[in-house]
Amino acid sequence: MRTLVLNAGFEPLAVVSFKRALVLVMNGKATIIAADAEHPVFGLTESWDRPSVILLRRYVRIPSNRRVPVSRRGVLRRDGQRCAYCASSATTIDHVLPRSRGGADSWENLVACCLKCNNAKSDRTPSEMGWTLRVHPRPPRGTPWLVRGVERALPQWEEYLAPAA
Repeated sequence: MRTLVLNAGFEPLAVVSFKRALVLVMNGKATIIAADAEHPVFGLTESWDRPSVILLRRYVRIPSNRRVPVSRRGVLRRDGQRCAYCASSATTIDHVLPRSRGGADSWENLVACCLKCNNAKSDRTPSEMGWTLRVHPRPPRGTPWLVRGVERALPQWEEYLAPAA
């Protein structure tokens, strides 16, 4: 079981094991905001709620200049597992400007792609193929992208991961 850690400003910081979260609560460094009441943690003499979301008592600032590292999983997640060319299910990534022509491994040059489109495109550009991109590739933004483990969010976390309006 995993636990979402929020800073004092209710911003997601990390995802930790419930054991680490319980230690933070027991040491007075965090407060349980949401718990899994159906699965308490039993000790020798007492039991505790299993934390699902905890709030740190002290504010921890999130660096605003932190960039999300480029990864295959990240590109697929950013594009919703959909091909940037035909909108079918994507399992690979494609360089918009091929590496053989100087294309970089960057958020702006990588898109999710299905195997059929990736093979057909080969080392050409979309304009050479007469194709248009469904999405404009750009770096992902927002705190959920900086918090590792949030891509498999639990239902109890949804209200804390929603972007601030």
